[in-house]
Amino acid sequence: MTRPVYVHDLDALATQARAIRAALPQPVELLYAVKANPDPGVLHTLAPFVDGFEAASRGELRRLAEVLPGRPPAAYAGPGKTDADLAAALAAGVHRIHVESPAELRRLGALATASGTSAQVLLRVNLPVEAPGASLVMGGGPSPFGMDPADAVECARRPPTGIDVRGIHAHLASGLDAPLAGAVAAAVVEWAVTEVGAAEVDVGGGMAVDYTDPAARFDWVGYGRALADVLDAHPGVRLRIEPGRSVTAYCGAYITEVIDVKRSYGEWFVVVAGGTHHLRTPAAKGHAQPFRVHRRRGVEGVRTDGGPVTAVGQLCTPKDVLSRSATAGPIGVGDVLAFAMAGAYAWNISHRDFLLHEPPLFMNGDPQEVAAEWAARPPAP
Repeated sequence: MTRPVYVHDLDALATQARAIRAALPQPVELLYAVKANPDPGVLHTLAPFVDGFEAASRGELRRLAEVLPGRPPAAYAGPGKTDADLAAALAAGVHRIHVESPAELRRLGALATASGTSAQVLLRVNLPVEAPGASLVMGGGPSPFGMDPADAVECARRPPTGIDVRGIHAHLASGLDAPLAGAVAAAVVEWAVTEVGAAEVDVGGGMAVDYTDPAARFDWVGYGRALADVLDAHPGVRLRIEPGRSVTAYCGAYITEVIDVKRSYGEWFVVVAGGTHHLRTPAAKGHAQPFRVHRRRGVEGVRTDGGPVTAVGQLCTPKDVLSRSATAGPIGVGDVLAFAMAGAYAWNISHRDFLLHEPPLFMNGDPQEVAAEWAARPPAP
């Protein structure tokens, strides 16, 4: 039995990043949200195409310093920053620190003053912007993210010593299609310019990724046109976005082998090596991870009848479900399953120490070629 493996298709990732960059108006700054996938190969591949990276922890600051030395992060974000976090961001030379509350702003100002520097900040604002159809809403109501609009206005008008307020940051929702993302961006920029006189606005990410249709893509060209309209309405504003999932989700696959096949109360289950402790995305989002079956020839044993099947892992919990499919076809022991769209919020959000199973392996290449080559080999003991 070969351990499960994550395969990153870095050529496909470069193509995706190049297309995103080309679809955006040139003045728009493209940042990559490292939290989506901090794999060193991913960061190296994206470096030529993005204007910078957004980190959300000291660990991500360290990763960026290791992988891309001499290139300070463009942004440092996230709620609950400690003084140590803020000091690390200052020491790393982060271009913009996204501040979540008036109290955090005061602490940052004191640290900056004590170190003889001035912190360049964007104020994260929780705006009441409508986002119908979004998969996850983080603004417009009580939230741990960002500050109320009135607090942001007060902070912008009367910043503490050591603080240089450069503008506004707002990440209000995720799962936005291009028209909705464009409308949200327009509303955020309009508020930031009108209420604060902001010269810089970061409208976040949240571009939709459809796990039910691996071939579908966010309409970056349409979104780029919408951002161009925003810039036309507010000339001189420095505008940036910070997508994560929509950039890298498609470049990764989680590949593993079927250990057991069985029928339970009339339903087929296939048990694979690994599970949601390696690939938590389907459990976290409550979806079926799309997969392709690579049949292993010459292996005898029970096979599903081609009808509906549930793919599960090795964990001692009924929540360890990777996918459900009615179209996968017959599956047997030894077959190799390649779970697509595993390039974002996958291994890096998984509860990897549950049961202390071995971690997956990692490699770069074409996922389907790797899976096909695996299936062509005789099964390991």
